[in-house]
Amino acid sequence: MSADHRDGTGDEPVLRAHELTKHFPMGGFGRSRKVLRAVDGVSLEIGRGETLGLVGESGSGKTTVGRTLIRLYRPTSGTVEFEGRDITASSGSRLRHDVRRRMSMVFQNPSTSLNPYLRLEDTLTEPLVVHGFGNTALRRDRVARMLEMVGLDMSMAQRYPQELSGGQRQRIGIARALITDPSLIIADEPTASLDVSVQAQIVNLLGDLQRELGLAYLFITHDLALVRHISHRVAVMYLGRLMEVSPAESLFTEPLHPYSAVLASMHQEREHRIVPSGEIPSPMSPPSGCVFRTRCPIARERCASEAPALREAAPGRSVACHYPGELRLDGSASGVRPEPVGLTFTDAPSVSAPSHPVSVGPVSRTSEEK
Repeated sequence: MSADHRDGTGDEPVLRAHELTKHFPMGGFGRSRKVLRAVDGVSLEIGRGETLGLVGESGSGKTTVGRTLIRLYRPTSGTVEFEGRDITASSGSRLRHDVRRRMSMVFQNPSTSLNPYLRLEDTLTEPLVVHGFGNTALRRDRVARMLEMVGLDMSMAQRYPQELSGGQRQRIGIARALITDPSLIIADEPTASLDVSVQAQIVNLLGDLQRELGLAYLFITHDLALVRHISHRVAVMYLGRLMEVSPAESLFTEPLHPYSAVLASMHQEREHRIVPSGEIPSPMSPPSGCVFRTRCPIARERCASEAPALREAAPGRSVACHYPGELRLDGSASGVRPEPVGLTFTDAPSVSAPSHPVSVGPVSRTSEEK
């Protein structure tokens, strides 16, 4: 899904979240009660046909955002609007009608997200039965069409998941997400458990489907090269909050938030990477003010006393920082340590997406997947 083929329309957003919060009680009573602040006031929009990448270190709250948006979790506070409807408190039949049919999820590990006791045809038919789609013949035709769209044959419909390769299983996961004709797919690390060669095929497949169906994606990943390659815009999370939302290329060439600069610098040679000091704070006891200040090379007194709001800093770019753009990719700011230690992203990203990826057609399969 190269930059030349990104089809974000800029129309009315398909999804809008405002001050979304998800806290998990962790035991204790009264003043000693502990709360894990997994998501803490996240606001974002996803346009029709757009891919919004969501990146951050492990434990930053990325997956919790996705599961809260699709209402697998009930928000602690804040609002979620989907296709013009407020789904924050939806439940029962309204949740099934307003959300489950039109918003789907592709999970990280296809080996555990598919029922090993169901044949593939039954796995794909089940959502159609739940939502009352057509009769048996129409449902079977729909299953055949979805298999074809993801590059698999109807002859495979009677197999079980364990009879497939990892790439084939993830194609089934994508087909299941598509089966009810959604407008938005939340893809949570959809390539992380796959071999590198198969990852490229799945990424190209997602791009083909987006162009053909006008899908919007929330693409959750820790792979910086991949998110730069696949996304129209990128949202950067740290400790449950958004640090920056910018067009993908802008974020990686001219980051505004110091944490974005840290991530973007991981594409540089090891000696030129910007590495923050200290350990990631606990989400049960986040720092006052800016949550990144304890590791930020340019933090000042104001950062400890005043939490920066996510504000527009340039057209199409928002950042939660009192001093946006001060820390540049060349590390020209005081307090930057030159030695790359102690950061999840110190190693090179697992996938180096090519500038001109080979397109995988709807029915193309590699020898690994045959």
